[in-house]
Amino acid sequence: MIRYSIVASIVMLTACAQTSPDVASTAPTTTPVISASVPSQPQGLTLQQIMADPEWIGYQPYASHWHWDGSAVYYDQKVKDQVYYQRVKLDLQGNTEVVPIEQRYLTDMEDGETSADGKWRAYIFRGNLMLTNLSSGDVKQLTRNSDEVSQPHFMTDGRISYRQDNQFFAINPHSGERTQLADVRLENSPKPPAQPEGFVSQEQHDLIQWVADNHKRAEQRFDNKQQWLQQDPSAAPEPIYLGDDHELLAAHLSASGRYLLLAYAEDRVSRADSDIMPNYITFDGTIETQSVRARVGDDDPAPLQLMMVDTQTGAMTILDMSVLPGMKDDVFKAVRAANEKAYGSAYEAPEQQPRKLQLMEDWGLSHPSIIWHPEQDTALLMVEAVDNKDRWIASVNSSGIVQSQHRLHDDAWVNYDFNEFGWLGEQIYYLSEQMGYSNLYVKSLQGKTRRLVGGTQEVQSLTVSPDGAYIYYVSNPTHPGVYDIYRVATSSGEITQLTDLKGMTSYQLSPNGKQLLLTHSTMTKPPELFVAPADGSDQAKQLSNTVKTEFQAIDWQQAEIVAMPSAHDDQPVYAKIFYPQGYDADQATKYPAVMFVHGAGYLQNVHAGWSGYFREYMFHNLLAEQGYVVMDIDYRGSQGYGRDVRTAIYRNMGHPEVEDMATGVEWLAQNANVDAQRVGVYGGSYGGFLTFMALFREPDLYAAGAALRPVTDWAHYNAPYTSNILNTPQMDPQAYRVSSPIYHAEGLNKPLLINAPMLDNNVFFQDVVRLVQRLIELEKDDFETAIFPVEPHSFKEPSSWLDEYKRIHKLFETHLKPAK
Repeated sequence: MIRYSIVASIVMLTACAQTSPDVASTAPTTTPVISASVPSQPQGLTLQQIMADPEWIGYQPYASHWHWDGSAVYYDQKVKDQVYYQRVKLDLQGNTEVVPIEQRYLTDMEDGETSADGKWRAYIFRGNLMLTNLSSGDVKQLTRNSDEVSQPHFMTDGRISYRQDNQFFAINPHSGERTQLADVRLENSPKPPAQPEGFVSQEQHDLIQWVADNHKRAEQRFDNKQQWLQQDPSAAPEPIYLGDDHELLAAHLSASGRYLLLAYAEDRVSRADSDIMPNYITFDGTIETQSVRARVGDDDPAPLQLMMVDTQTGAMTILDMSVLPGMKDDVFKAVRAANEKAYGSAYEAPEQQPRKLQLMEDWGLSHPSIIWHPEQDTALLMVEAVDNKDRWIASVNSSGIVQSQHRLHDDAWVNYDFNEFGWLGEQIYYLSEQMGYSNLYVKSLQGKTRRLVGGTQEVQSLTVSPDGAYIYYVSNPTHPGVYDIYRVATSSGEITQLTDLKGMTSYQLSPNGKQLLLTHSTMTKPPELFVAPADGSDQAKQLSNTVKTEFQAIDWQQAEIVAMPSAHDDQPVYAKIFYPQGYDADQATKYPAVMFVHGAGYLQNVHAGWSGYFREYMFHNLLAEQGYVVMDIDYRGSQGYGRDVRTAIYRNMGHPEVEDMATGVEWLAQNANVDAQRVGVYGGSYGGFLTFMALFREPDLYAAGAALRPVTDWAHYNAPYTSNILNTPQMDPQAYRVSSPIYHAEGLNKPLLINAPMLDNNVFFQDVVRLVQRLIELEKDDFETAIFPVEPHSFKEPSSWLDEYKRIHKLFETHLKPAK
């Protein structure tokens, strides 16, 4: 290896100890950046190898979790040349054995719940409820149904509640006795026979005795059935009728089993049914179509409704959510003013409506939006405004009284990540970006808020220890791209760093709270499993080794991470740099360069771990081997850098990001001996969108670009993502016209490659079709389009990957290398 340290140091923040339980210590220190490690010899990389089925890299652990007693771990692993996964047991000495199918039910306890006394664990296996004796390890199957059950929960009386379809049951784990607690039906409640209305109907009853007698008997049958339901002690509870025009969004039962909190909404017919996606390559040679999601301009979510049901009395209480602070705020006042100024009388603002709510779902983690106290009939719920400007955590008592516990407002949009919350004894804990970064807070229901972990770091992945003394978490206080495991004492606020593995690390706390199962990777090494003590008293020990020797034999380049000063923002712009073999910063012939822009927008790719863009990582190694300098950039809008970087693109997508990309080109020219006239750019999805915006709006910035599965018009993308950043097209047409490449296509004057999958139900193929027609009408001739008939948004077939990257490689070789 030849090691280069192009940038000597950057300022980094550390918060491994806390001087106050309320504020994290963030004393600045000077720490070297992650340095480049460049192979001294060519590795002979080929596109055929890089884009082959990832099996050639290895079979990395998937869905890893602890054995119930902490003595071993399990993970799933793809079987060679097969489409299915096998379950592997891995002991703490690193020994493995494949779990037979007939024993799989003993290994799937991760999605379950342990009883308060720590003696039992209830979990779901293949749709049925199982119970494990945590002393002996014996497993008992409590249900055997074709209809799947879910939501197992230990009740305060020792029974286990669970959900089956929209019914809730309690089962005695020892006797097997099962009791229905609630039955939610999406149908109208039964009503007595209608009384005659109008002259003809009344005459029919008066003149025809048979009609009158049958009507009377029907009334008697209805009254008799209601009497039995109300007075028969053996009868099941009367169903809860929500009406046939509603859909059930969530339903959670209290620990006592008495109260059921329902979230539901009007079941509106979606405009998505009118949008179709054709499939031209089918089994029988015909053209098939499938329905696809609604576009942001067509989406009209129904307002959330919440109801508390007393399963014993049948009482139903609609929750009054108008008590939440800010529900009457006019959050679009500034947006309307901006559009009125831009378009004058041509702008017709939508009529102002009462703010609507929806359940807040964290996109990064799967956790419920409704959480009952483990012992009391009090629930927490997290909701957000449909307009994306507010998120609330509220408590609800058994009477249905709502009390706001935390309001997070953002003039741009509330993050769809960093929304974890829950109970900590009689207190609640939650994450909030209210101070600009994802920090951790605790609060009593009637008391003050206390910040447990603060500072310029992104706290996430919370786990409360079994005794409630600690909260474990993942964060990046030492560097935006380095994530380790920490824990904070819930009483004193003392923080302990538990890992220091110099990469990307996630964790799972063992059931007894004594060990950590770690998933760790570096830039050059895919994820493997490690184990470490939960108190940080010893180093992590590697357990798995799943990477193949063929991959390990290649001397992969570790990219340099640099922090580039920004002319547009107080924070630096971070990027990875790949250097050619024998790189010479002073040679007379300057290097060509390629810039990669990641997808998703809100995603971090400049970090010290294994990238989800692993094919691109290997492609960048190949480009470097062929004489290119490669930059992989985290533009504004990327994850990992706090709220202000995230929201810098509000109502202005594609502009701050391209400014940061221009900063990257300038840095390459000044610091990496790159010819600024021979820089190419490429990216997929959001990266494809940014490739368009760069080529259309800054045509002198790049010599050529490739846009893969790209967004061309944000009005055609989905509502959950787009309405956060650009509001809706009806409310904010200015934001859509400023931010959509199709409105800027006249600026293209450099070679452009557009690669589009035809079965893309995320970014529709129509996006590319419309832009191509626009380019034709603008008489642009320096572009080409490649279609991929069998591919969705994320390619599946190695042949498609290879074809796509052969085209990208040819584009750069043609337009970035000097003429021979």
